[in-house]
Amino acid sequence: MSQRFRDVGSVATGALFIAAGTLHFRFTRPYEAIVPPLFPAHRELVLISGACEILGGVGVLFRPTRRYAAWGLIALLVAVFPANVYMVVDARRFSQLAPSWALAARLPLQTLFVWWIYAVGAKPRRG
Repeated sequence: MSQRFRDVGSVATGALFIAAGTLHFRFTRPYEAIVPPLFPAHRELVLISGACEILGGVGVLFRPTRRYAAWGLIALLVAVFPANVYMVVDARRFSQLAPSWALAARLPLQTLFVWWIYAVGAKPRRG
């Protein structure tokens, strides 16, 4: 994978995660609703995950921090996966957010996001 692709891909990834993380602070309640009930402190988890998205998004923009930030974003996607599963399992409850097919589509898309972040940021460079 060329360095140019990694740089452009990292900018796209950074912008996406910075925007998504910002939404956690702007629209906290909808995010709180998708935290599975077995987890405590929904608001705090939403704010922490939003901050991690912003920090990871900023981190992938710069080559010296890109690899660490990419691994952090991958860990974050794994950590929030239960919320995506919860939305599919209780799709009726979340029907105002998206149709059930879209909620289900997020599960394999999460795998694609992990691959993308790995490809543009976490994968060791050759040479």
